Amino acid sequence: MTCLRKPSEPLYSTLANDPDLAELVVFFVDEMPGRIACLLEKLAQEDWDGLRRLAHQLKGAAGGYGFETITEAAADVESAIRESRPEDEIRRYLEELVELCSRATVAGAATG
Repeated sequence: MTCLRKPSEPLYSTLANDPDLAELVVFFVDEMPGRIACLLEKLAQEDWDGLRRLAHQLKGAAGGYGFETITEAAADVESAIRESRPEDEIRRYLEELVELCSRATVAGAATG
């Protein structure tokens, strides 16, 4: 299971200061509320295959935009569904993923 950081701590992209990618990172972060809504909608519908696909897509996209922590959490959701783990476990993984996604930001990006 992915390690959680302090809940109030912003989550920055490792690529936010890359002049070639900064604009794409902003776009990715701006899309995050919609991604979260889609994940939660699939959960509410108990559309496990749809939720697994969304988690898989987010896993790849987050890594490509420098959000490795989100990638790891999305991989946890995807694996839990693929392995048919209990619903409460899937929900816990998704809750962690949503929490991380809600903290993704580019404002005041960290250096390094």
